[in-house]
Amino acid sequence: AMWDERIWTLFKRNLLHTLTYWSVFFSFGLCIAFLGPTILDLRCQTQSTLQEITWVFFSQQFCLLIGSSVGGVFKRTLFCALSALFVSSLLISVVFAIIPLCHNVLLLAVAMAVAGLAMGVIDTIANIQLVKLYQKDSAIFLQALHFFIGFGALVSPLIADPFLSDTNCVVGNGTENSTEMMHHLRNALAGTPMHNLSQYQLPTEGEVVTQVSYAFWIMALINLPVPIAVFVLMNRERLVPCCASSSPPLLETDELAMETQGTEGETPDTKDSDAQGHGDLFSCCHSETLQGAPLSFFGIHILGGMVLFMTDGIVGAYSGFVYTYAVAPPMNLPHKTAGYLASVFWAAITVGRLVSIPLSYRFQPVRLLLLNLAGVIITVLLLLIFFTSSIFLFIGTCLLGLFLSSIFPSMLAYTEDILDYKGCATTVLVTSAGMGEMVLQVLVGSIIHSEGSYSFMLCGMIIGCLAFSLFFVLLFFHRMHKISLSGHPGKTAMVEEPGADCLK
Repeated sequence: AMWDERIWTLFKRNLLHTLTYWSVFFSFGLCIAFLGPTILDLRCQTQSTLQEITWVFFSQQFCLLIGSSVGGVFKRTLFCALSALFVSSLLISVVFAIIPLCHNVLLLAVAMAVAGLAMGVIDTIANIQLVKLYQKDSAIFLQALHFFIGFGALVSPLIADPFLSDTNCVVGNGTENSTEMMHHLRNALAGTPMHNLSQYQLPTEGEVVTQVSYAFWIMALINLPVPIAVFVLMNRERLVPCCASSSPPLLETDELAMETQGTEGETPDTKDSDAQGHGDLFSCCHSETLQGAPLSFFGIHILGGMVLFMTDGIVGAYSGFVYTYAVAPPMNLPHKTAGYLASVFWAAITVGRLVSIPLSYRFQPVRLLLLNLAGVIITVLLLLIFFTSSIFLFIGTCLLGLFLSSIFPSMLAYTEDILDYKGCATTVLVTSAGMGEMVLQVLVGSIIHSEGSYSFMLCGMIIGCLAFSLFFVLLFFHRMHKISLSGHPGKTAMVEEPGADCLK
């Protein structure tokens, strides 16, 4: 009861900050899932080939990675962090509003690149701010944060669905075959198998008829309250010069929050190390924190990043190619049925993140990670064994989404706790996860096309086993880190990580 009351008190003290960081991740989720079901309408709008339109995927993912890598630079002050979130969330609404005006594939790719940069900044800053705000109690709030990604990812396809074209977008030149091909391709794109698009060729001449513009304008309006919420928070913190508030800043007297200025016992050196420790990826490499750091310090960063490289890679590859796997022999599912698999996968991830909120309070992050990583391997193994069962494919997809859902926030809470919030774990983990999603999707796609559909689950099994093995190496480095720091007075807090008894 005491812990419940303390965490509830923390949440009430930081209510507006927490709700704002959660809301910007809703913006992130809106952007992450709308391309799949709308890409064919956008291809018609831009009068481009299917091969050209796939660069829109790449531009978004690549710039998301860049944004994640450099986003931490805005953490220098609370003003910089909130300003970056305000601009980024506002840019997402602007991009949604101008997408219907992009009648050239290059303009569309540039618009999505801008959205990708905004998403990357949001990803890094929101994670860092919550970790800094709640420190060792951040796990439960990180789980909720990542739930909002899944929630946004569910909302955007639902908004787009009524406005998607069910017939050929070319007036006067369509045939039954092209209409059927469009329906087939839309189901395929719901799972985002971006590397198979070039085999479908549709006519490009004629007048484009598409209603999907309304979907983007609706999403722009739905997202608009998010930058408004960030602006309200800035105003409450007296960070908007032209709108000085009469109320005191929310965090002025909150001694439990990392944003507190002048905390008792905090030295200037401590403040400097905090400011540097959660900067962008490049400043992390030159941080004074790295000077004299033990080998285990670097190992924890690298191994934590490698685990998420693998697990987020599975998320990207599975959502991208489960449709391709399902319609191919020996499964041979109908195209419409197979199109639901990606939706089931994202729904499971969303539910898993919601369920993980109370679980993260009752169980230590290290135990949740062990359970989830083991669950991923067992699920993929069962999918390999029952590779002809369409029913188990849906069950396995649901289970896989549940197990993958909370790995990222649990790993973030675990590594930051090990490093006593002094390293660059958030920046490194966010960057590594983005790289894994981009690289492994390309790698798995090329293997499927060269070796056949059965290799899809085999790739998942290999990647899952690698992630599980790397996690055990991370546990070993955690123990090394405790030993290397045990003789340093003043750093004992770094080795008092809850769940360390799991390593004994």
